[in-house]
Amino acid sequence: MTRQRLTDLLGVQVPIALGAFGGVSSVELTAQVSRLGGLGSYGLYGYDAARISETIGALRAATTEPFAVNLWVPTGDEVRPEDVDLDPALAAAEPLFDTVGVPRPQLPAAFLPDFGAQIAAVIEARPPVVSFVFGLPEPAVMNRLQKAGIRVLGTATTVEEAVHVARGGADAIIATGLEAGGHRVSFLRPAEESLVGTFALVPQVVDAVDVPVLAAGGIADRRGVAAARALGAEGVLVGTAFLRTRQSAASNAHRQAIADAGAAGTVLTRAMSGRLSRGVRNRAVEVLESGGQVAPFPAQNWLTGQFRAVANREGIGELQSLWVGQGAGLARYADAAEVFAELRAGL
Repeated sequence: MTRQRLTDLLGVQVPIALGAFGGVSSVELTAQVSRLGGLGSYGLYGYDAARISETIGALRAATTEPFAVNLWVPTGDEVRPEDVDLDPALAAAEPLFDTVGVPRPQLPAAFLPDFGAQIAAVIEARPPVVSFVFGLPEPAVMNRLQKAGIRVLGTATTVEEAVHVARGGADAIIATGLEAGGHRVSFLRPAEESLVGTFALVPQVVDAVDVPVLAAGGIADRRGVAAARALGAEGVLVGTAFLRTRQSAASNAHRQAIADAGAAGTVLTRAMSGRLSRGVRNRAVEVLESGGQVAPFPAQNWLTGQFRAVANREGIGELQSLWVGQGAGLARYADAAEVFAELRAGL
């Protein structure tokens, strides 16, 4: 295995990438990781075209080094406001709305911005790298990205997905094990049928594809990096350890949840967004799961976002989406430079 192939591909000095956090990415953390020699990443979930252009502009102003932005590929099962009856899910969430004094929300015109407009904004802004979860865009879009000189990272939770993404034209693959925090980004089979651990997934993906592989899931210190290299990965992608740092956009409650999760553990749940995700079990998860009325994605994510926005502002961790990976007990540093130095020591 060689590190040179991946670093040359991405134009970075060190094969360490930051996880792209949907909703809690920050320009400061993304730029810091890039300036340190790695690949900073910024999650664009839910951003419209104007906000995407503005964000990529801010990233360019913050660093001259390569960085990545991340988009969610539509899988075809996303519901629209006119497709779903939200009354049962709203009734189940009533205690949470009452806690923050928010009335039942009115349905929006759309739950998510148009993916085509997002892609167009990214191509126009030409970030050095774009990563995708839930598969890859159609071939015509991939051609446009390549013609724009944008490197593409695809994400896989199974060997089958890795082969699919490699054949789809990805320049490198992020093999993400079930230990990772946040959404399980499976797209060929249900997420519950795609729960492969990093230790089993990475070497099989390395054997199955010809492009560089980054390991993700449960990696938070030099030992995880060394293990990933031993498994054949040419780089690593790290989320939770960086999310705990002061440069991230995580709330104080979220940072505390990371600190506590090493002992308390994490759970996989659909309660907060309608898609399977790993995080901390708090009151919101308990109430929504016990209610037994979780709307499909992205309706549920929009619904919970109405009380989560207030909870984030008021510091109510029990009502936030506290995405945390299983390596949380290894996330010990408060500054991104400290995390990066610890990870780099494993190379």
